[in-house]
Amino acid sequence: MALSTVRIIGIDPGLRRTGWGMIACEGSRLSHIADGVLTSDQALSLAERLVQLRSQLAQVIAEWRPDEAAVEETFVNTDARATLKLGQARGIALLVPAEAGLPVAEYAPNQVKKTVVGAGHAEKEQIHHMVKILLPRAQPKSADAADALAIAICHAHHRGAQTLAKRLARS
Repeated sequence: MALSTVRIIGIDPGLRRTGWGMIACEGSRLSHIADGVLTSDQALSLAERLVQLRSQLAQVIAEWRPDEAAVEETFVNTDARATLKLGQARGIALLVPAEAGLPVAEYAPNQVKKTVVGAGHAEKEQIHHMVKILLPRAQPKSADAADALAIAICHAHHRGAQTLAKRLARS
């Protein structure tokens, strides 16, 4: 029986920079497809910036045609305004793939780190190093793109368990 290939887009939401990374998952084999960063113009209003991110992410999804999406959950920091703005950018990251008909999974930052590095409190450099080991052809264009690839890798490792949990919840 041949294994089917699933294309996964990982999204690391941010209002200034939203990283995205696309991988292919065939069984336990992962391969890099593409990655990049979406940006918004800081001179514009919040609403206009969200429209920019939405438009760019929709274009990426239309071009690369993923089968599934994974988005990092927002962490809460001491600056409530910054957290709220990040949450709004995260809303775009959830909305656009869902509008395209993709199943969207969410992962806590510590779960992504633990899956990719083996430790929930790994440093960014460790994550980026492991992304390059797990996806040898990947040359992420930025830290945001590397984080998005890590989110996609995390989903590739957990997607079977999520699918089973959803099926059990429906029955």
